[in-house]
Amino acid sequence: MTDFTTEIVQEEARPRLHVPPRREYVAYFTLIFLATLPLTTLTWALAAARQFRLPEKGPIARAWSQARIITPQIFNA
Repeated sequence: MTDFTTEIVQEEARPRLHVPPRREYVAYFTLIFLATLPLTTLTWALAAARQFRLPEKGPIARAWSQARIITPQIFNA
């Protein structure tokens, strides 16, 4: 006689990973990138005017890094 209960318990114990669709992630990333771009451009320009030199990261790089930080937080919530 076979005992099927141990196999069911082992399958339920495995965590199931929820992988969001790639298109949805790209859509959110794009929206967040475009939303943060004006503010990062403003802060970049103010930093350049205050220091009389260009900052290391440009406004696009700053917006890109902000989108890379914010988008995964939305999907993990």
